[in-house]
Amino acid sequence: MTLELIKDIGEQGLLERLQPFCPPGVVGDDGAVIPPPESGQSLVITTDVLVNGVHFSDRYGGVSQCTTSPEDAGWRAAAANLSDLAAMGASPLGITVGLSLTGDVAVSWVERLYEGMTQCLNQYNTPIVGGDICRSPVITIAITAFGQVYPDQAIRRTGAKVGHAIVVTGVHGASRAGLELLLNPDFGKHLSPEERLSLIKAHQRPQPRLDVVSLLTLQVNRLKVESWNFQPDNFQPDNFQSDNFQPSTLQPSNLQPSNLQPSTLQPSTLQPSTLQLSIAGMDSSDGLADAIVQICGASGVGAEIDPNRITLPPSFSKLVSPEQALDWALYGGEDFELVLCLPTEAAEELVAQLGEGAAVIGKITSGNEVWLKDKTGTYADQLLSLNKGFQHF
Repeated sequence: MTLELIKDIGEQGLLERLQPFCPPGVVGDDGAVIPPPESGQSLVITTDVLVNGVHFSDRYGGVSQCTTSPEDAGWRAAAANLSDLAAMGASPLGITVGLSLTGDVAVSWVERLYEGMTQCLNQYNTPIVGGDICRSPVITIAITAFGQVYPDQAIRRTGAKVGHAIVVTGVHGASRAGLELLLNPDFGKHLSPEERLSLIKAHQRPQPRLDVVSLLTLQVNRLKVESWNFQPDNFQPDNFQSDNFQPSTLQPSNLQPSNLQPSTLQPSTLQPSTLQLSIAGMDSSDGLADAIVQICGASGVGAEIDPNRITLPPSFSKLVSPEQALDWALYGGEDFELVLCLPTEAAEELVAQLGEGAAVIGKITSGNEVWLKDKTGTYADQLLSLNKGFQHF
């Protein structure tokens, strides 16, 4: 059976094949028209580029080993962008896809790529709303994702404060181990088939942590309720809109987030200094060490990390030495977990809600250095930096 190639059907033919992956009526013009963010929310935009032979390895990349199917490449491309939205505390609205291809790529390969994208996106009700295709000597997948977030709930790298706890939302090092298993099939002979598959899946099909965003939103909303100023002076008629607040709604049991709509709250009734849950964060796609160092650099603080608290895949005890496991966790990258800095009480609550894999691994300190310090003496103290992680140049 002869494969149908891109050069056989041309640009318009390929666009016709890809249009069914988008919602009806959204694509076909010079731009997509999508609803704006909900009232009071800000638009969040992020772009990520994946290059064959750099971010994934497919047979069209001229590499000796194929570690990524077209479906997996599509999944990872979508997940990388959704992870960036999660790192900002945003919920997704849609994505556009810029695809560069050689003419010798099979049409079925591109269709399978889009199937992988939609498999990931459908979990979060996120559509593909447009994009572009062009000829290139190497396959690249450039995705721009759009999301929305309330300004006071946006997560930035600049909000870490001395005393904050540092939280990871899951295990680290699994993706790096999965890549090693794909590159060296004889590696990990002592692993069970389930353990091997789990590590490979961590590399090929990472899960963006958008679930964490909803938990943080609940914390912020509860904080708004708890920070309500119950001073008599604030219970004046001009602080409330009579059509929204009846006397019966001012009972403590009724002060739930769903009852406190923005239109019912006047500025004088809130404590501005306590309304926001101070959070800093980013995702760990470039490595756990990279994320912590980047956050600290942006916030002008330092950090102290306990290596024994970093959660690793349980199967690592069968796979590598403790030193190698720690190195993969810190610098392996592409785990797509979130690294968050927030007050201790909120951090502990979040970890309890997330369950297995999530952990408080350290604290924010004064100064500007990030140290790995082990009180048990198992690991030597080391100064973390950006130099050991993956760098494009």
